[in-house]
Amino acid sequence: MIAILAPGQGAQKPGMLAPWTERPALAGRLDEYSEAAGLDLAHLGTEADADTIADTAVTQPLLVASALLSAEALLGELGGTLGSTTGLPADTYVAGHSVGELAAAAIAGVLAPALAVALAAVRGREMAAACAVEPTGMAAVLGGDSDDVLRVLADHDLEPANRNGAGQVVAAGRTGDVEALAAAPPEGARVRPLAVAGAFHTRFMEPAEKALGSWVAEHRGELAPADPVLPLLSDADGAVVTSGDEMLDRLVAQVTRSVRWDSCLDTLRAAGITTAVELTPAGTLTGMVKRQIKGTATVNVSTPEHLEAAVDALRGAA
Repeated sequence: MIAILAPGQGAQKPGMLAPWTERPALAGRLDEYSEAAGLDLAHLGTEADADTIADTAVTQPLLVASALLSAEALLGELGGTLGSTTGLPADTYVAGHSVGELAAAAIAGVLAPALAVALAAVRGREMAAACAVEPTGMAAVLGGDSDDVLRVLADHDLEPANRNGAGQVVAAGRTGDVEALAAAPPEGARVRPLAVAGAFHTRFMEPAEKALGSWVAEHRGELAPADPVLPLLSDADGAVVTSGDEMLDRLVAQVTRSVRWDSCLDTLRAAGITTAVELTPAGTLTGMVKRQIKGTATVNVSTPEHLEAAVDALRGAA
């Protein structure tokens, strides 16, 4: 069984779209995505520096566009398109981490690709605005007993924004509380502060969830969510979502909910995953798969040169 994975915020790299824009069809598609996002994604994905693309309002639509460009190229090699099962093994699963879930939804046919990028742009702007309300942050907690880690987080009034499996939890909350956690880590764990704008996937993002929900309600007819054509995982709980309307609602609620990537990995393990293919900018999620599901083959698609290996993996599983 194959899983196609779309990365989330933090995976971005300067110049990550440069090799894809050498393909005229994809360069044209990027222009379409730029118009949808209201941003020059071509410049941001090829020439902008790390600080520029770390801006939440930029990062999120850029990541969704990046995953979709590489997915379109991959599926095209198989004779298929985004939102189609053509050329894919029957049991191909799709999942995305945090904002990557919007790209996964488009790959599975829930949203038109340009609308997924537009939604990511609204999401990014509103989350950036919510981060400005008060100083908040995030830190990775690596190792330790999981129950003890969660207890210590609660003692510090912090929330587990991401539960990534293999002994990795991301704590989020007020800056002072994150600093206190770093000064006194849970037993057997180490704490690594993350360079992010605020406490994503926590109660501090409630203004963003409300604003995003209002935008979705206003544009729901245009968004026209369709039922997924591929098994699509929700990173709220690892469930396979079969309703497009439900998935769209989950994408809105996701802004304040913990990312349960550990549950997604549990679902993939139970389904018998053999290979994970991660889209541009690849490496983060396949690394988690390797640590959590030993023996799973992985393919990172970060440039067009990686397409052949991904195509071979998908055809081999068909």
